[in-house]
Amino acid sequence: MQNFINKIIVGDSLDVLKQMPDDCIDCAITSPPYFGLRSYGSDSAIGNESTPDAYISKLVAIFHELKRVLKPEGTFWLNIGDTWNGSKTGNTENVKHKKVHENVSFEKKLWDGAKRKDLIGIPWALVFALRNDGWYIRNDIIWHKENAMPKTAPDRLSPSYEHVFLLTKSPDYYFSTNESYEPTVDGKGHRRMRDVWNVNSSKGYGTCVAPFPETLIEPMVKMGCPENGVVLDPFIGSGTTALVALKNNRRFVGIELNETYAEEARQRILENKKENTKII
Repeated sequence: MQNFINKIIVGDSLDVLKQMPDDCIDCAITSPPYFGLRSYGSDSAIGNESTPDAYISKLVAIFHELKRVLKPEGTFWLNIGDTWNGSKTGNTENVKHKKVHENVSFEKKLWDGAKRKDLIGIPWALVFALRNDGWYIRNDIIWHKENAMPKTAPDRLSPSYEHVFLLTKSPDYYFSTNESYEPTVDGKGHRRMRDVWNVNSSKGYGTCVAPFPETLIEPMVKMGCPENGVVLDPFIGSGTTALVALKNNRRFVGIELNETYAEEARQRILENKKENTKII
């Protein structure tokens, strides 16, 4: 296991996870590439599948291996977004000047499981598939982005939130109650943290256009991983999960398919790491 600690490993998440031993990770935090949203530099990358079913099946296989490497008391924090059927962005060049009712040609193939223009429901479709694979669903946290960019679709509201699911391998798991409190509105006491988190999205780092905000990750690390424990991110992107883990006296394992993202993440972590922390 020491061969993986505080490293960003370039490779396919499923292949790398299969090389890791059982029950070695305290906490996993990740945001996999979203379905049909953008190119991540490889035709084989997650998110480029022809259907949502294929996308979900691939993620279930990856997270099945993640469950194997997670300790029995481990936690898994999964951020996942949704999309509409038949459009990559809801504002592609070939549809934005058309009237809503016109029969237009979309860039992305329509999914047989939903009508054109349906919101697909990928987050819940995925999490139900994970429950069928043995995961426990403990929380659905709403990540509310107050700075979300307005969308120009003429017949629906602009999305301003995403889901973060807390999943566990076992019914009994590590959860730091002391870290799960927040100040009351009047500032005179504390209450259990609510499941709607108001956290602004972050600017891109390097060539990675959709990094985690550090303030979103920090409570997950503090609540879901003991000090000196190991946090895994199988889609580490710009390295935010690793950076937050190190800042809070945890270690990390990162996996990233895109070599450019991986190198930029290493440099970012090296610029911000604590003294005497070896990063490879």
